[in-house]
Amino acid sequence: MSGPAPARVVLVTGLSGAGKASVLRALEDIGFEAVDNLPLPLIEDMVTRDDGAPSRKIAVGVDARTRGFDADAVLDMLARLRANTALRPELVFAWAEEGILMRRYTETRRRHPLSPHGSVLEGIVAERSAVGTLHELADPVIDTSDLPLAALRRLIETRFGPDASDAKPQGLAVTLISFAFPAGLPREADMVFDARFLQNPHYVTALRHRTGLDDEVGAYVSADADYQPFFSRIIGLMGLLLPRFVQEGKKYATIAVGCTGGKHRSVYLVERLAAELGEAGWQVTTIHRELIRGGLAPGGSSAGGQQYGIERRHAPAAPVQA
Repeated sequence: MSGPAPARVVLVTGLSGAGKASVLRALEDIGFEAVDNLPLPLIEDMVTRDDGAPSRKIAVGVDARTRGFDADAVLDMLARLRANTALRPELVFAWAEEGILMRRYTETRRRHPLSPHGSVLEGIVAERSAVGTLHELADPVIDTSDLPLAALRRLIETRFGPDASDAKPQGLAVTLISFAFPAGLPREADMVFDARFLQNPHYVTALRHRTGLDDEVGAYVSADADYQPFFSRIIGLMGLLLPRFVQEGKKYATIAVGCTGGKHRSVYLVERLAAELGEAGWQVTTIHRELIRGGLAPGGSSAGGQQYGIERRHAPAAPVQA
């Protein structure tokens, strides 16, 4: 008879101003006991009892303000927590673009904690250096540059909610992002696909102001002779890679699809991929970055089995042979 499931311990770190406090509040709202800026030596005592068993579900904020902070020390502590089979520790990193961080500090008129008497930029640079190793090894890295608070909360609920483990039979949460190449690659992406070679609805007057969420746009994109071979190959690659990610112990995979404007081709492809992967049983979250920026869609939604996409349900996609 199997014992109790390991207790979740989420270490939340990242750049000041990137939304760590929002991540902690979202975790607290779904049942975690959240503590910020706890001295490193006390964290292990907090998450375990004297016998080494988990005491409760905990989220802890750890950053360069923390007493005794050192990125290597955090990673050493994380390794010790992972050695405790009664725990399920994870490291989340909140990140945002430099310009976004500068703007946030300007709007709030706050000083950067690592540069109280200097410029905000000096503080950002110093902090990036201090936490760089954590950024590289965290899973997931959450880019909040253009992520509305509601979307961030949904993302946290999907990945860390009380029923998240039951909803992910393969042990892997998949995030699909549509984006525009001129606006930059999503930095959290594990894989990026380029849909710019497909015929572009932007040049059709009746479709220009619609999005890939509209059936007419989807019909136009899918009518391209090269669409189905491209889509089939992506699905085939997912069929190979996602199970291997699970074998390697990876908990999250982020797949991005880009086009020129991020409104038509990439959005439609992400919706189709979400439908296909959801039908296969994967837990999927979709984020349409440029639609969010333009106020054309809410932040994102969860998908698993029969529910996927932003704003609406799709009929299950027909099976695609790779």
